[in-house]
Amino acid sequence: MPIHDWTRVPSGIFHDFHQTWTIQIKTALNAGLLPKGLAALVEQRAGPKEADVLTVESRKRLRPERNDGGAVLTLQPPITKIVRRTTKDFYADRANRIVVKHHLGRIVAVIEIVSPGNKDSRAALRDFVEKTIDFLRQGIHLLVVDLSPPSPRDPLGIHKVIWDEIHEEEFTFPDGKDRILASYETGGARAAYVEPVTVGDALPDMPLFLATGVHIRVPLEATYQAVWQASPEEMRIAVETGVMPEADDDDD
Repeated sequence: MPIHDWTRVPSGIFHDFHQTWTIQIKTALNAGLLPKGLAALVEQRAGPKEADVLTVESRKRLRPERNDGGAVLTLQPPITKIVRRTTKDFYADRANRIVVKHHLGRIVAVIEIVSPGNKDSRAALRDFVEKTIDFLRQGIHLLVVDLSPPSPRDPLGIHKVIWDEIHEEEFTFPDGKDRILASYETGGARAAYVEPVTVGDALPDMPLFLATGVHIRVPLEATYQAVWQASPEEMRIAVETGVMPEADDDDD
């Protein structure tokens, strides 16, 4: 199922899809992708600063093998087209999406699906970026999914804006790509695993780190497709054609 051009319809249409997609991803994670002791929840606000360790499950138990719950943990670094690393510290501040919690308490990872509203204004984008940096400063790993094209406020994409807060360096989209998926690992060194995509592409599964060096793969394509197929036909036609349905004439 290709990525659709959500700019063809009002933002409220994508908001509806976004809300359902987060539930679908949460359900997939809880259905066996996450190891025992971790649970995915929706729209939980981050608490005070917490360390990047799973304090109850030891690192020894976080092995790249299938456990009783069916989760597959991977210790090898993910392979994406672009990888960025830096040991520079953060300087931006501030802080709510799918959150992965350890025993329903400490947040270890967050999945953010960017909405058009996050780019509507300089203040909205600034708030999103500051919130993102705050997660990383707290030792919370992050996956950002941005299916919106660059705006005047993020002409090189949302990843460039986020990464510049950590370590400023050049970034350009590969030819034909203008959307971004980015997984951020935070620990001694920060790492960004970036997949540029565009309308018409299938969504690759992206890494979500649960601890430094330990990640699972988030089934973005499967969950996106499930939500798309369950969406109202009129909505799907509007997204595919850019033509909103006409309201019925109430006059008899």
